[in-house]
Amino acid sequence: MAAFAEEKVLSVHHWNDTLFSFTTTRDPSLRFKTGQFVMIGLEVDGKPLMRAYSVVSPNYADHLEFYSIKVQNGPLTSRLQHLKVGDTLLLGRKPTGSLIMDNLTPGKNLYLLSTGTGLAPFMSVVRDPEFYDAFDKIILTHGVRWKSELGYYDYIRNDLPNDEYFGEQVKEKLIYYPTVTREAFDNEGRLTDLITSGKLFTDIGLPPFDPAVDRVMICGSPSMLKDLVILLEERGFTEGTSNKPGNYVIERAFVEK
Repeated sequence: MAAFAEEKVLSVHHWNDTLFSFTTTRDPSLRFKTGQFVMIGLEVDGKPLMRAYSVVSPNYADHLEFYSIKVQNGPLTSRLQHLKVGDTLLLGRKPTGSLIMDNLTPGKNLYLLSTGTGLAPFMSVVRDPEFYDAFDKIILTHGVRWKSELGYYDYIRNDLPNDEYFGEQVKEKLIYYPTVTREAFDNEGRLTDLITSGKLFTDIGLPPFDPAVDRVMICGSPSMLKDLVILLEERGFTEGTSNKPGNYVIERAFVEK
């Protein structure tokens, strides 16, 4: 298990029947960039069972936080959902990922487009002062089926703007746009439809996507990623990589599974 660190579970929060989050201790030697993921897992039958999870917590926190779905027959999540405080978790020592600022060219507005647990890396982004310094506006969208799936909703609405260190930047620059598809809510509909129709931009008071000023990070289901990439590239956006920064980035590790 030398490739993995052992961390202790500090807290577990069940958002509903299908979503939960948990925090763990953090080895002081672990360094990661905002938006990256790590491999986490459990020892099963004497072997590490690992999966990639984006880090929810900001890179300066002394703990780590993760956000997960519950899959009853999932090899790992069927076990993870039963975590209790004090349990041991395996953690990879090499954070990685493409949802980082380094892979984007400088811009004016940063759109964080997420569905489901794709919100995870963006919870780290919206708590990183470096991102507020780099952009005029940060637009955090979160598309889900049911209101109960809007994890961190109250935290984003109420706690973030009152943070003692960067709350003023949040109030000035963060636009939070949650949307629901299967029940009545303030914002309703799929993100792709809201972008195509222009309703998203009307609602937040900004012009439609423009690759000259807008930068986009995308994290969500494979179908959502595919649809949004097509939508962006039709509008002249180019994908950024570590070799050549661009207008948008997606997490390739989750796409290729």
